[in-house]
Order: sequence, then structure tokens, then C-alpha cells
Amino acid sequence: MAESRRWRRVALQITLASTLAYGVAGAQSTDKKRTNAPVAGKYVGPGSCGATACHGSVQPRSLTRVLQNEYSTWVTKDAHFKALHSLDNAVSQRMGRLLGIENPATSPKCLACHALAVPAELKLREFDVEGVSCESCHGPASAWLDSHVLKGWTPQKSFALGMLDLNDATLRSEKCLSCHLGTAENEVDHKMIAAGHPDLVFELDSYSAIQPPHWKPAADPNHDVRLWAVGQAIQLREALKRLARHAQGASWPEFTEYSCFGCHHSLTKPETSWRQERGYPHRAAGSPPWDSAHYIVFRILARDVDASASQQLEAQLETLYQLTSSLNGPPKSIAEKAAAASDLANRFAVEIAQASFDRGRAGRLLKSISDQGDTISNEDTRSAEQAAMALDTIFLSYEKQAGSQPEVRAAIDGLFRELNNPSSYDAPRFSAQMRKVSAALRDAGIASQ
Repeated sequence: MAESRRWRRVALQITLASTLAYGVAGAQSTDKKRTNAPVAGKYVGPGSCGATACHGSVQPRSLTRVLQNEYSTWVTKDAHFKALHSLDNAVSQRMGRLLGIENPATSPKCLACHALAVPAELKLREFDVEGVSCESCHGPASAWLDSHVLKGWTPQKSFALGMLDLNDATLRSEKCLSCHLGTAENEVDHKMIAAGHPDLVFELDSYSAIQPPHWKPAADPNHDVRLWAVGQAIQLREALKRLARHAQGASWPEFTEYSCFGCHHSLTKPETSWRQERGYPHRAAGSPPWDSAHYIVFRILARDVDASASQQLEAQLETLYQLTSSLNGPPKSIAEKAAAASDLANRFAVEIAQASFDRGRAGRLLKSISDQGDTISNEDTRSAEQAAMALDTIFLSYEKQAGSQPEVRAAIDGLFRELNNPSSYDAPRFSAQMRKVSAALRDAGIASQ
């Protein structure tokens, strides 16, 4: 297991660079209805959590409900603490010059996702800006800060006073995606990517796994698979919302909706080009493809959860792909169809959050994803990454219940090695490695369960 996490960390660091930052905006769900609206609080800053007797302990505590070293872990190990400092580096400063931003480290546009930077009227007291900190994810703390240490106090009482329940996979996904995919307010467009910002890639469980944990592990061995599954549904829902926004915007087509590596990849001689050998299904040669990474693996999960509804989703996504992958596609129709598909993805999110996840479902998903190796591989780099992360997450969960399977583990680790240089990604090689995963699963008796 340690080996898979090492490969996962290496691959994601190469792929994601400095994008590990959550936003302050959009903390509350817009799709998950609740009868009791939380109390709106004010922000108190990360220093309010950092006392040794609170969350600033050097060593984790075992006799308390939380580790109590969360602040210390954040300051010393967490990429979110470094998110603000990344705005000072040479690449960020060059981005600022290219985009007409005088200083990214003080720009509200950048600070929205690189720090807890809120207006004065939302602060209970002044505090230093120190990166993406406690309240960026957990919500403004003024209403529950003093009370949550009292004897008999429960997390539910804090949730009622404005703390975000990050044990809820839907809420956690929405919070992370408010910056790792973006919102109408927190937008990474093609201009920013052309200037040097990494393109936005996300998978909830893998991102959670590569962070230094400041939480106690869940007892349920299927917890991470559920986290991955809900995250996939919410990511698709939000990606389709973004597509609808962009299609109705002033500068359509917006190229962040397309596969970056459809254009930005290592050029080869025509006789050795796997892309030309593959052809351009459902689009004309030279037209950039809509990025399938948001749904390529989720389609497999959807079929396992609700086969009937998944057929409807498949049809909607196929239509959207054809419309969006044509630069002459009608923006109004794209926006309408994206909104309809987003509604269906939200229905799946609700269903998946309530579904049962066990060893049997994990085995089926491992087989189904690995058996789709050729299709997934040909969708290009980001789709292959999603498949590798999904297989890794699901197999880790399976191993917890069924014991170690070294051959399967080695085959999945091999997928991450194929992703070390995204621009030189080779679909036939990744597909061959997926076949090795499928064979290892079969030999281990997993594919037959």
C-alpha cells in the first residue's frame, strides 16, 4: 500500500503542480437541500486554533476525539499552507505580468483560492493572511469557537452554527471543487493556463490521500471508495455547470473545456503518431475534443449503481461531446444540454451517497474499469490519470478486506509510471498496462467475484 501511495504522490505532484488550494467561496451546498440553515459566523483566523491545548500539539493525541495536532500538521507539512507562498515564486510573478496583475500575492483574484482572504466585515478580528487555512475549509468559526471545547459538545452542534461537515462526502467535494474546478467567482480560464497556471484536475480521494492527514482514519474499509464515488458524481455535476456557464459566456469557445493534450502534446512523425492512428471519432480532424476526464470513469460507476439512468446519462454526454467538440456547435443548445445533464449527475450524486459499498462492488468496479483500458487510454492523458487513481483507490479498499495481492498492486503501480510525463503520454503503452491490471485481477480471482 505504501508503494501505491508513493506512486500516487509522485504522479499527482507532476500533474497538479501547485494547484492544491481550496477556496473560501461556495462553502455551502447549492444542490443538497437542508431544512436548518447554519448560522452565519465571522472568521477568526488560523491563530485562534493554534494553541498547544487546542489544535497546536506537536504530537497527536490518542485519547481525544481529534488528534489536536491539526494546526501543527498544516504549518509544517500541508501544501495548503504553502499556497500563498506559491504566489511569490518566479512563475507566478511572470503569470502576473502576462495577465496584467501587478502582484499575484496581493491580488484578490489569486488570493480567493490561495489564502483565507476575506473582507473586513466578515472578520471578527484582524489576522494575518497565511495560506489556505482552517476556516477556508471548515467555515467561519466565531459562532462555535468557544463552545466546541465544552464537555458534552457535539460536532452536530457546531454544524448548526456554521461549521462545514467535511465528513459529508458531498459537502467535502463541493468545497474542494470550488477552487479545484472553479465557480463563476473563482475562475481559471484558458488565458490563465496559457500564462502558466496548471490546468485544474481533481479526484477527491486521491487528493485527500496525498495530504498529510489531520484527521483520524475512518473505521469503514469502504470509506475511501465511497469518497471517490461521490466525488466523481459531484465533479461531473459541477463540470457540466461550468460548461453551461462558459457556453453562455462572452468568449465561447472557452478552451479550458477541452482536452489540453488534444493540442499540447509531444509531436512525432506521422507514422508513429498513436493519435492519428486512432483517428478522431465523433469529431472532425483538427477539432479539439471536449475533456472526457470528468466522466470517463464515472460512466462505469453509474452503470453499476443505476443501469437504467446511466443509459440516459450516456446519451446526454455523447450528444454534448459531439456538439462541444465542434467549434461551430450552438452555444445555446450546449448550455441547455449541459444543464440537463448536470441535473441528472446530481441525481446520481444523491443515489451514490446512499448506495452500499462493499468488497463485491469494489471487485466489480476493478474489473469493469480495467476491461475498458483501450477506450479509456485513447481518451488521452487526463482520462488515463482518472482511471489510475480510481483503480488505486478501489484496490486499496479491496486489500483492506481481502488481504495483499502483490501482482495486482505492481500492475496498478505500473499505470502511474506511464503518467510521469503527461505531454509524452502514450495511449498504446497505457492500454497494455491496463491489460496487465486486468490479467492480474483475473489471476487473483478478483475479476470472477
